[in-house]
Amino acid sequence: MTDLLISLLVFVVIFGGALAGMVVRPLLSEHHLHADSKDVVKLTAGLIGTLTALVLGLLIASAKNTFDQKTNQVRQMTSAVIVLDDLLAQYGPEATSLRKLLRLSIPPLADRIWHEQVNPAGQPARFESSVEARAFDNELQRLSPNNDTQRSLQSRAIAAFTEGAQMRLQLFTQAGSSIPTPFLIIVVFWLSAIFVSVTLFARANTVVTISLFVCALSFAGAIFLVLELDDPFTGLMGISSATLRDALLPLSS
Repeated sequence: MTDLLISLLVFVVIFGGALAGMVVRPLLSEHHLHADSKDVVKLTAGLIGTLTALVLGLLIASAKNTFDQKTNQVRQMTSAVIVLDDLLAQYGPEATSLRKLLRLSIPPLADRIWHEQVNPAGQPARFESSVEARAFDNELQRLSPNNDTQRSLQSRAIAAFTEGAQMRLQLFTQAGSSIPTPFLIIVVFWLSAIFVSVTLFARANTVVTISLFVCALSFAGAIFLVLELDDPFTGLMGISSATLRDALLPLSS
């Protein structure tokens, strides 16, 4: 189920709570509409509203942290690739084949990262290095430096490759949603309970209905924002793979 469909379902549940309160209100007897009853309902709704605001704020903060973290990891991986290519260029013509292999390995790398992150079944059982990555690592280790400069460049290239591999593993282990589904369900239940309490004692009219509609739509938008930020490799705010794919210019023949 996409983030948009989930958000629409949240809107239906929340606004449905408001409609449920409107339906139940005419069925209440006079002693149910006593001032003391209204005060108790308002108090409980206020407590639930405060709790919901705190939890919803935590959800947004957690999702934003996930988005920023994964964005930075992709940027660091891209930087590591650029640095690695620059070191190989400084190494000399002996590393030209490695630079070509590096360019060939980037598209499969991006495909695997974005596929893992959007896999609805969750992260794979275990991590496996790609054929291109293993071939590049073997060729990098087989370089035979002729002087101290080349030895230094080879060591730095290995370090850059290792850094990129670590970023890759971090993205693999962090695949999937960081927000538990029961957590989200409870928040939606709280919101619907608040809307029920609002319309339970208020007379329905056009202004009230429109206000509740806009409010329910706003809460659904907040949930949509949380879901989008928590899954930064898809959706309207998804991280583009173009940054990684276009990190290196084609080698001149």
